Amino acid sequence: MAGTSNAPHPTQPHLEPAPTGHPAYTETLPCTPESAPAARRLIRQALGAWALDALTDDACLVAGEMVANACRHTRSPVIRVSVTRLDGTRVEIAVTDRSHALPIRKPSRPDALDGRGLVLVDAIAARWGADPKRWGKRVWAEVRAA
Repeated sequence: MAGTSNAPHPTQPHLEPAPTGHPAYTETLPCTPESAPAARRLIRQALGAWALDALTDDACLVAGEMVANACRHTRSPVIRVSVTRLDGTRVEIAVTDRSHALPIRKPSRPDALDGRGLVLVDAIAARWGADPKRWGKRVWAEVRAA
């Protein structure tokens, strides 16, 4: 049919195979705090498709914190959020930006209003890290079923 396209609807995340061969959902978003709900929606959609709903709360919290950190600490115009199914009990959440500054987990004061993002990621994720890239960095966290 003329005029049809296989492109995803603009409000739907794009499902594409990851280089590792694992299924992954990805979405490029503006590097603004308003992108956190879109990132959480992406996570919920992927985990629902993979029948990993039990990971949703932890994975959404991790994704929200990583998006907030990218928005707060980089000047990147866009971020790339991805969720990759590693196996039947684990997923990797990643946020990629154009900043070369790697995240640093800093202790926060008990009365501080912010500064706990990586502390939360560290507490929830089985493991996390940051991979420097030629054009920026990729911050990732692995969330797994208990």
